[in-house]
Amino acid sequence: MIDRETVAEFLNREFEDLALEVPQDIPRDALVEAFCQYIEDEYEEWLRENFMSFFNGGDPDWDWIKEHIDADEEY
Repeated sequence: MIDRETVAEFLNREFEDLALEVPQDIPRDALVEAFCQYIEDEYEEWLRENFMSFFNGGDPDWDWIKEHIDADEEY
């Protein structure tokens, strides 16, 4: 779950940089929540797509994966 406070701070900075103002009839908390839900939905889809790519659509190339594991020996 995304940290709503961090997102609120991010939105505040971005809106300020772009000189955007939230319409008065949109509560700031509702805007933050809607944006967080949008991000979470997109993030879930991004994870799914990358999972399918990394694991070759359910037929993983374990040798290729081992090469990537060996290359990142910092875990």
